[in-house]
Amino acid sequence: MTTTFVSHLECSVCKKRHSVQEIHTVCAGCGKSLLARYDLARARRELRKQDLRSRGEGFWKYRPLLPVASDQALTTLGECTTPLVAVPQTAQKLGLANLWIKDEGLLPTGSFKTRGLALAVSRAKELGLKELCIPSAGNAGGALAAYAARAGMTSHIFMPEDTPAANVVESRAYGADVVLVPGTISDAAKAMNEQRKDHADWFDVSTLKEPYRLEGKKTMGYELAEQFDDHLPDVILYPTGGGTGLIGMWKAFDEMEQLGWIDSKRPRMISVQSSGCAPIVRAYEEGKAQSEFWEGAATVASGLRVPKAFADYLKATKEHKPDMTVAVFYDGKKHKEVKITGENLFSFDNKFVLEGDAIASGKHTVELRKTGTGPLYFNAYLSYFSLEDFITSAGLEVKVMCQGPLQGLGLRGRGLAAAQARQGRFLVVAGEGPVAPVRGVLAQGVELAA
Repeated sequence: MTTTFVSHLECSVCKKRHSVQEIHTVCAGCGKSLLARYDLARARRELRKQDLRSRGEGFWKYRPLLPVASDQALTTLGECTTPLVAVPQTAQKLGLANLWIKDEGLLPTGSFKTRGLALAVSRAKELGLKELCIPSAGNAGGALAAYAARAGMTSHIFMPEDTPAANVVESRAYGADVVLVPGTISDAAKAMNEQRKDHADWFDVSTLKEPYRLEGKKTMGYELAEQFDDHLPDVILYPTGGGTGLIGMWKAFDEMEQLGWIDSKRPRMISVQSSGCAPIVRAYEEGKAQSEFWEGAATVASGLRVPKAFADYLKATKEHKPDMTVAVFYDGKKHKEVKITGENLFSFDNKFVLEGDAIASGKHTVELRKTGTGPLYFNAYLSYFSLEDFITSAGLEVKVMCQGPLQGLGLRGRGLAAAQARQGRFLVVAGEGPVAPVRGVLAQGVELAA
């Protein structure tokens, strides 16, 4: 089987061709995003769908339709095919034929960012790059740190200073150089670009500022088609920050149609944004081709706090393309934002999203995208529940020892109320329940013991 059918890079706007054998960021002609293109006519003749799908687990099975040719460059941490989890009780309550959640939290770094950064790092290694940099609001930084470490490369990660501690600690644990910056991811990007002036060897893997993260994200579309036996769902709800996943899935569907694997029918794509940071929603509602910078961006879903996405022209246009309806929705009620936006999207939180947008009737199959694992967003949980709620629900015992400061834990509830204002440290002693729900606060002074 051919290692890869990749043929060239193409500008998403002016269509200028670029060599896939050379290092590129954006189009040399107009500065817009580049897209990897494949010899799909040849692939249609030579590539059998079932041969590809029988190659085992994980997105690297689709390698002939990915841009990495070298076995030595391919960087993996044992990725799985993320499961589709049926939620029939919730579907019944909503009057839906089927409701599924695709759980991206089972990927090696705990979120769908694994996909894009695995491809970006692999291609960077294949092209001979040594040092990579990225601005990140959380999960992308952790994914870059992990895959760069695996590839023997150096990573520089610039994060807003209020990025969840779990993401910061994870990135540093993998050996990344982490710089915390006041403000949002836009400010982190500015700080990174300032430092890049003195480091010409740093390669920027920001969203859509290089061609290969998108190729990783498109594997969500290939997996979805395979898991639904090539009958795509009617509706896909997708939490959107930079929006690469939406573009990637659409690219995958287009490629599969050219390969003869699926027909021209497309899902209705729902881009879900926080009411505190919704530039794509606003651009869509106003009929604009590009979004405007969202001032005062704020949301507990840190990965979605993207005030202005690069290449938003690829997703913001209010346009009905052939066989595709682009629809954008957000709740608009700030007190509910964690329940609709986060890379912590759970079945019990989705009811009002579907009802509020009136997107579905009983005949529809709806797929919700859970883009990351919950413990990475422990601070978001504490906006709605006390630490004690999680500890007691997990069957854990709590002991408080007054030794050091308790800061940022949001403690409340019966057993811990007195400790909230004290100086002290927690020792959580496991009972019969799991300890995983509280691992996310390790960096804030919590210790766990079996």
